[in-house]
Amino acid sequence: MLTAEDIREMTDEQIQERMAELREELFRLRFRGSLMELENSQLPKQIRREVARMKTILRERELSGGEA
Repeated sequence: MLTAEDIREMTDEQIQERMAELREELFRLRFRGSLMELENSQLPKQIRREVARMKTILRERELSGGEA
C-alpha cells in the first residue's frame, strides 16, 4: 500500500493509472468475495482507502492550482 507521501511524489497521470488498476482489482475482489474465495477480507477496505487517498491528493492539487 502506498502512503500519502509516496502518492504526492507521483504525477497526476501516474495517480490516474494507479487508481484505474486499483478499481479493476477491487472489482475482481468483489467478484471473488461473492464466491466466498477471498483470502484477506480486509483487502477491499485497504484498496478503497488507497483510492480515496489518491482522490484527496488530486483534489488538493486542483485547489492549489496545479501539480506539485
